[in-house]
Amino acid sequence: MSTAPNEVAAPTAAAGDTPAMTHRQVLEAMVGLLAGLFTALLSTTIVATALPTIIADLDGTQTQYAWVITVALLANAASTPIWGKLADLFNKKTLVQSSLVIFVIGSAMAGAAHNVPFLLVGRTVQGIGMGGLTALAVAIIATIVSPRERGRYSGYMGAVMAVSMSGGPILGGVIVDSPLGWRWCFFVCVPLAIISLILLQRTLHIATVRKQGVSIDWLGATLLTAGVSVLLIWVSFAGKSDYYAWISKETLYYVGGGVLLLIATVFVEARAKSPIIPLKIVTERTTALAILASVAVGVGMFGSTTFLGQYFQTARHYSPTVAGVLTIPMVIGMFGGSVVSGQLITRFGKWKPFLVAGAATLVVGFALLGTIDHATSLWLMGLFMFLVGLGVGMLMQNLVLAVQNTVSVENIGAASSNVAFFRTFGGAIGVSVLGSILASRVQTLSADGLSRLGVPTSEHSGGSSLNLSVLPDPIADVVRAAYGDATAAIFVVAAIAAIVALLAVLAIPNRPLRKTIDIEEPLAEEVEIAVEAAAGDLPQVSSETAGARHRL
Repeated sequence: MSTAPNEVAAPTAAAGDTPAMTHRQVLEAMVGLLAGLFTALLSTTIVATALPTIIADLDGTQTQYAWVITVALLANAASTPIWGKLADLFNKKTLVQSSLVIFVIGSAMAGAAHNVPFLLVGRTVQGIGMGGLTALAVAIIATIVSPRERGRYSGYMGAVMAVSMSGGPILGGVIVDSPLGWRWCFFVCVPLAIISLILLQRTLHIATVRKQGVSIDWLGATLLTAGVSVLLIWVSFAGKSDYYAWISKETLYYVGGGVLLLIATVFVEARAKSPIIPLKIVTERTTALAILASVAVGVGMFGSTTFLGQYFQTARHYSPTVAGVLTIPMVIGMFGGSVVSGQLITRFGKWKPFLVAGAATLVVGFALLGTIDHATSLWLMGLFMFLVGLGVGMLMQNLVLAVQNTVSVENIGAASSNVAFFRTFGGAIGVSVLGSILASRVQTLSADGLSRLGVPTSEHSGGSSLNLSVLPDPIADVVRAAYGDATAAIFVVAAIAAIVALLAVLAIPNRPLRKTIDIEEPLAEEVEIAVEAAAGDLPQVSSETAGARHRL
């Protein structure tokens, strides 16, 4: 393959793989991928600042408020491993285009929703498409770029993820405050997805690999989806007075049922010919630790964008647009952390220092956010959010990179998607659990504040309503202060999760990044020499052969 002037060709792929691509070709292919990824992730957060308006317009409840986000995360998390496994079996270009079509259908349904149940169906379809886009974008890049060079491109992907995840609330606020209305928070994703579909058709060229005797583990996929769904339903409703307490017979039923379904999933996956989650991969030390850290990253990504937007609107009484703008420091942190760390990893070949620094920064950022109240200086809020964004940016894609560096190219799709799965799963748990903690704390603080005013809390539900405009000003002020003070509690919990991520990252083996797309196997004669030398049949081993033994 010829290389244009000033272009650096990517390392040669192993025989039978997709031919190596130049830096320019990789960038061209990534345009469509990143456009699709941007659209998918944007749809996750764009509704964050629009939710109060959406739920009020559709006469929804507080529980439905949380489910607009949770149901999309659930569908995303449950479908991600399936898409990842399909990526190891079928043409990745066709799959990513299919996921875009599914996403467009879901976006159109959500935008046209006339009630909350129909909106939730649309969000579910959106989530299935989002699962494919997030899993396949990572898998496709992994098949065309070696781990050593991948840091640069992972940085680009991390930047897109950072802008879409943190920029969504800004765009959502602008749309809600504009004449377009909240429905365009969903409709805006349709043209972006169609543009991505066209770009992928023109720029992405991946050879189709057809394997004989392919089988899809539908039973494992069904059990996995059911187990995850039951547990997410549990964390979504537990602790709410209208449903059941954390410690109750309902909790026993949900948790017991979910755990049994997941145990059955492990049993099936251990015996399946083509498992959705290859246990050999996810139990490998690097992958297992990266998955543990990804759960905390999910809490940081989704928890921050969801509850900081609510904090600025409810506690600080800012408009949706201003609330979105106030999250810009987090956007800058995510963008800078992902791009700079990706470039430095490619330049120096060292990845672990950035993971450790990212996890430590995340701990500090969440701990500082755990000190805020309803009157905290906006400058301090900006600094704290920047630190959280910086930590997430350094962790997000580099955790995937660390995993990809330890698996063969044929398993990259499954390994990458499982890291993404647990990140989204952590986000879903984070939104549900942190939301329950927030609601409980708000109720307590509101009751205390209303008692000091001599107002019986039963008259105003202890601050359970988000429509504060209907309350008298003194009572509304009490509830706003309660939301502001209660928000700190959820970030203390997030800081604990970040500490777990830091410990996991510290324990990940610091393996050098390989410079080839696939894991190199030593030549047969080198293996024979190394075995003979190890047995003592050869008096000395040359430095070249020692290198072969080291690779073994």
